[in-house]
This record gives sequence, structure tokens and C-alpha cells, in this order.
Amino acid sequence: MKPKQIFIASSIIALICIPAIYLFMPSILWILWIVIPIMVIGLVDILQTKHTIRRNFPVIGNFRYLLEDIRPEIMQYFVETDTEGRPINRIYRSLIYQRAKKVNDTTPFGTQMDVYATGYEWMDHSIYANNHADVHHESRVLVGGKACLKPYSASILNISAMSFGSLSKNAVMAMNTGAKIGGFAHNTGEGGISPYHLEPGGDLIWQIGTGYFGCRTEAGNFSEEKFQQNASLDNVKMIEIKISQGAKPGHGGILPAAKNTEEIAVIRHVKPHTDVHSPPKHTAFEDAEGLMLFIQKLRDLSGGKPIGFKICIGKKSEFIGLCEAMVKLGIKPDFITIDGGEGGTGAAPIEFSNSLGMPLKDGLSFAIDTLMGYGLKKDIRVIASGKVLSGFDIARSVAIGADMVNSARAMMIATGCIQALECNINTCPTGVATQDKSLMKGLVVKDKAQRVANFHEETVKSFIELIAASGIRKTEKLNREHINRRIGMNQVLKYNEIYPEVPEGAYLKAKSNGVKEKVIEK
Repeated sequence: MKPKQIFIASSIIALICIPAIYLFMPSILWILWIVIPIMVIGLVDILQTKHTIRRNFPVIGNFRYLLEDIRPEIMQYFVETDTEGRPINRIYRSLIYQRAKKVNDTTPFGTQMDVYATGYEWMDHSIYANNHADVHHESRVLVGGKACLKPYSASILNISAMSFGSLSKNAVMAMNTGAKIGGFAHNTGEGGISPYHLEPGGDLIWQIGTGYFGCRTEAGNFSEEKFQQNASLDNVKMIEIKISQGAKPGHGGILPAAKNTEEIAVIRHVKPHTDVHSPPKHTAFEDAEGLMLFIQKLRDLSGGKPIGFKICIGKKSEFIGLCEAMVKLGIKPDFITIDGGEGGTGAAPIEFSNSLGMPLKDGLSFAIDTLMGYGLKKDIRVIASGKVLSGFDIARSVAIGADMVNSARAMMIATGCIQALECNINTCPTGVATQDKSLMKGLVVKDKAQRVANFHEETVKSFIELIAASGIRKTEKLNREHINRRIGMNQVLKYNEIYPEVPEGAYLKAKSNGVKEKVIEK
């Protein structure tokens, strides 16, 4: 007999036998508390039409969906090794937790990495290593070009863009309070500036996306008046125009209706309890020159604060076009954030996360080289963003040419995230990425704020120790020659061989000499 027939036959037998047995054993009625719910579940399974498994396997078919629901937890805690977890493995999650709690973050018995596997990377050390206390490390990076009237002294490590709405108010307050304690900046994400960004008093990088949340007209276009109101806030130190995001380049931000509360709708100037999809591109400008003019407009409206843009490199020719527009108009952003295709997000179509966007190392090296070739790098700070978790991640980005880095998921983990992968369904169990009040109550702002500050402090410290071990006394001396990558069992290349550097002004010189330009392919 098949499971469905077995269930039907068993139910009929139970309905006949239980009353018969009751005549001789009245106490048998307690079993109805078990039998009747099972029969009801089975009957519902047979009658419903959505799930074939439940129709064909009443009652027991439900276990398939139960196991599917708890599969991520089973994989994370019982199946995956320390090096296999995705998107962030157990080794790095543990490292972040340990540094956030300021407990022992050393590891016993040697590395678990396969050092002969293709892709393994390491940094050159020196037999003349320095004491990290002797390394001249300027922990602040001054952001602001010649046209900037209010330059900002930023930390080398800051909180990357995450919106209130994607994150809970408690998570936002914990991160901003941590930024205040540690003296680093907190990027608002494209969701606008909320009271929870402002209350703790931490420095803000206000991100403006294609939806113009916080500076939006009723029609969804850019509002100069609303922009000026928010840009004049003391907490706002820098303003970032989001062109594209690594986790979903070419796709606007997504806020599910379940997370779009009335409070969030007021901040974003949208209708509550509806899905909010930002447009895939800006309406305030149409081309590269338009972006430069928009940057100048925001700089003027903000009173001269640093203005930059965030981009995940896609078509190389388009980034080259941006650089040519800077040269032509003489308008330059104060900073550019390069986001990698491996970056995180609360919600994105899987094809966009998996199959669009240049990874950080490739995108960062290309952007740095292009800026150098057009003689622009000296005037523009470059921020690297995309799976920055450790001191080595900072060192690698700085070696390629970045001035500073942003981190999002590491800051989430420091705030209590356990990588439950439920950011997009409003059921985050740690209260970090949810608007469910009962869940967010579990996140204690004071405790998690200190952990965010601790993680920042310990990670920057580990970066300085790596610099010292390399025999370098000044951070700016770190370059691509210091990083190695295994590309085969018997072949290792340095980053300056994988990503050959372009001399400053090389493209301008080539252009002035009449050399026909080609799209840069490296």
C-alpha cells in the first residue's frame, strides 16, 4: 500500500477500534488527543492542492518542509567545516565574535587553510620586522579635495552602507554608538537618515541612492530643499551617491513590505506596508558629465562637505568615461567607494548576486590604475568595500591602492548576527535585520555598541601588526609587491604582476601624443 492509502486505512481502523476499546477501557480516550490532530493534519494534507509531497505522503510529508526550514542551522552547526561556511566561514565569524568581546582571538595548532590551493594569499614579512608600536600609522585619512570646504578626517575602517529598514533601530543605534565610541564613521545606507542614526551622535556618511530617500519629492525625484536640510546636520560628515552596489549592481534597493513600517515610510517618504523598489538608475543625471555636475551641486548645497560616489565596476569604458568627464570639467569627487561583487545585501535576486559585478580586487585595481592614468588619484580618496573581515583584508586593499575600507557584514556579526540568512524575511533571530519588535528587543544597544567599537579597535590593531611584521614603518609604503597569490601548485605571483600598476598621468600623456585610446583590459 502507498502512504496515502495507509493513512486512510489507519484512520478508519482507529475510528472503529477506539470506541470499541472504550467499552472495556474508558481511560483509552486520552489517545484521542494524539490521534485526532494527526488525522486532521492528514486530511488537510490530502485535500490541499499546493504541495504534491503532502498530498501523496500525508502527515509524514510535512517533515520534508520542517527539515528544509532547519537545513541552514544543521549545515552551519553540524556539517560545515570551519573553512567551508558561506558566505562567511566559521573561522572568520569566530574571529569577529572574539574581537568584539575582547577575548582570546589566537588560534591553536596552525592554519586550517590549504596553503597549496590555488587562490591562497599571503603577505611578505621581513626578518627586520618592527615593533607595531614603532609603526608610523596615521589612523585618520583626510577626505576632501581642493573644492571641499569641510574636509573630514576619517578612520581607515568604517561601517559600510546598511539602511534603517533593512536593519532594526536597535542595530542602527548599536552601530552608531559604537562608531561614536571608536571614532569612526557609520554609512546610513540608501534608506535615509533616521532618528536612530542621529541620537547616539556618531559620525555619518549619508548615502543617497536612486530612490533619493531623505531628499525625495512626491514623484520620487531629487529634492534640493530636503537634501539641504539633512546635509546641514552636524552628524553628516560626508555624502555618498550610490551608483551601484556590489551585491546587486544594476538593480535598485529592495525593502520588503513586511519591513516597511509606518515609521520607515515617513523617513523614506513612501507608502507604508508596501514593497519599496528603488529605480535601477538615477533621474538627477543622465551621463558622466551630468554626474560631475550633480556632485558639484551637492557640494554647494551641503556647504562644502566631501561628496563622492559608490560604484561596483561593470563596463570598464563607463568608468573611463567618468574619469574623462572629471578631467574635462575640472570637477572631481572627494572620494570614490569601490564595491566588490562579493558584497552583501539584505535582499537581492540570486542572478544579480552570483553573476553580475566585478569582484573587489579586480574592480579596485582597475579603478586605482585608471585614476592614476588620468592623474586623478592624488586628489581623490578611494574606499574599498566588499567582505572586509580582518586586518589582512585591510592590508590587501591598501596594498592595491585604497586609502580606507568599509565593512558591513563584519559589523553586523559584531552586533550579534549569527548568519541565519533570514535578512530578507523579517525573522532575524538576533534582532539585527528585522522590524519585528519582539525580536529586536533581544538586542541590547549598550552591550552591542561596545562590541562594535571593540571589533574596530582590534581589527585596526591587527592591521598595524601586519604592517610591522612586513618591516614597514609607514602605511603608505605598503604596495602590491607585498601581497602574494598562488595561481597553481608551482606558481606564485605578486599582486603587481597580476595587476600591473599604471604610471601617474600615463593615459593623459598617451592622449596628448595622439595615441589611439583603447578600452583598458587587464
